[in-house]
Amino acid sequence: MRLASFKSSFFSTRSLKRPKPYVSFLRTSLSLLLASAAMNSALANEQFANCTATLAEKAKQEGVSQQVIDDVFPRLVHQDRVIELDRSQPEFVQTFPGYFSKRVTDWRTNKGKEMYAKHEQLLHKLSDKYGVPPHYLLAFWGLETNFGSYKGKMPVLDSLATLACDKRRSTYFTQEFLVAVKLMEREKLQKEDMIGSWAGAMGHTQFMPSAYTHYAIDGDGDGQINLWASEEDALSSAANFLASLGWERSFRWGREVQLPDNFDYQESGYKNRKSLSEWNTQGVKQADGSALGEGDTSAYVIVPAGHNGPAFIAYKNFRVIMRWNNSEFYAIAVGVLADRIAGASGIKATLPDLPAYNRKDIIALQRKLNNLGFDVGKPDGIIGPATREGIRNYQISSNMIADGFPGLEVMAALDVKLERDKATQS
Repeated sequence: MRLASFKSSFFSTRSLKRPKPYVSFLRTSLSLLLASAAMNSALANEQFANCTATLAEKAKQEGVSQQVIDDVFPRLVHQDRVIELDRSQPEFVQTFPGYFSKRVTDWRTNKGKEMYAKHEQLLHKLSDKYGVPPHYLLAFWGLETNFGSYKGKMPVLDSLATLACDKRRSTYFTQEFLVAVKLMEREKLQKEDMIGSWAGAMGHTQFMPSAYTHYAIDGDGDGQINLWASEEDALSSAANFLASLGWERSFRWGREVQLPDNFDYQESGYKNRKSLSEWNTQGVKQADGSALGEGDTSAYVIVPAGHNGPAFIAYKNFRVIMRWNNSEFYAIAVGVLADRIAGASGIKATLPDLPAYNRKDIIALQRKLNNLGFDVGKPDGIIGPATREGIRNYQISSNMIADGFPGLEVMAALDVKLERDKATQS
């Protein structure tokens, strides 16, 4: 018999025929699974319908018209993907070089300059009124939505209703949902046009409904505030928002600096604020090596990639940026992108080649630190203040540079086996 014929005979469906009881069992099991899934889906739909009915009653009590309630609430759709995204955690922990290099790009810099030329008159008018220079507004716009080219793709009202009907953060998202419905009515928006992030952030500047309500303003004078359709509304609203958050007129966000060779990295971080004159006395210089200067302006040093990476000194407006998005990485990216749009060359230091740590790497690190008595709390794979403090204390005890950063030398000293190395060895 030929091999081909043998294979054909050996793998024929006839040779794999199962006993009738087995086939019957499979069919029964499949039917039960399908029936169970259908029941779960029906129950979820019923629960969502009951929840949105309760939301409709709350909306009516808060002054939303019956016409809007009848138009919006029966058409709300539960978004399963929103719950998935709300629960999901990224597999990798992004380091500063990876974050920064993907956000402060030549494209965003050049596009920012192009948008400056387009909106120059408005931007200077806003700067005069609110104290926020044009290049900062453009940097926020660029980082949030690539200057409006990507505003999200999720139906905002559906997303917010889904999160409002989920127990995890129901109170917060119920309020945001009701505010969004009121906004739709107030600004005569269409439900289908209200597209944004899975968490409900909207428009060119990705405002949540509460921020939209309190800080968005009519920048183009058409009597409507539309953060999706009007670039003028979006830029004006961003300026008003930043001024409300405490932006200090005539001050920078911060700047890149050179640290002296003997710099004590325990003095970095927000808790260690000093005047500009004090940092100058300690030998901190501008990135080009020139003197930092004198003054009583309060500032602190940031080393987002550890002692082998760039260093920055941050002023009050840096914290204002973080009130928009509570991330030092984000605030540095806004500041440097703004500088580049204004004509600066960007940072001078070379970004170190750091791995994209797997969350399991950081969890293993946290467990090692806890076991050695450097309490960082429950291992969660997040490099927060407690983990940085634990790393710093371990570095001090081991006579290492105490920058509080989980560099490769720290991982090696603690004998943390990185997931990428495990994959290579297997």
